[in-house]
Amino acid sequence: QVQLVESGGGLVQAGGSLGLSCIVSGSILRVNVMSWYRQAPGKQRELVASITRGAVTKYADSVKGRFTISRDNVKDTVYLQMNSLKPEDTAVYYCNANVGLADYWGQGTQVTVSS
Repeated sequence: QVQLVESGGGLVQAGGSLGLSCIVSGSILRVNVMSWYRQAPGKQRELVASITRGAVTKYADSVKGRFTISRDNVKDTVYLQMNSLKPEDTAVYYCNANVGLADYWGQGTQVTVSS
C-alpha cells in the first residue's frame, strides 16, 4: 500500500510560479513511475509530467519548458516546479504512483492562475 500526500497548491497570477510536493509513504524506491496529473473543470484528467525510478522525465507539450518534475529518494518526495503559469494551468493537480500493476493517487491540490 502506498499513500500520497500533496501540498503546495494555491492562487497565483499569470506569469508567476508555484511548487507542488508529494510525499510518498514508505520508500519512493518501490515506485516505478511518479507522475503529476491535473483535471480542470469539465475536462478529463491529463498527464502533466512523469519521472521514472531512473529519473527519466516526460512532459505534456503544454507544459514543456515551464514545468519541472523531480524526485528526492531520500525524502521520499516528488516535486513539480511550475513557472510562467497561465490561466489554462488552473486545475486540481494529483500525484500518482505506479507500483507494479497498481496505481495510487493523492487527494489533489488546487492550483488557480488568475489573468
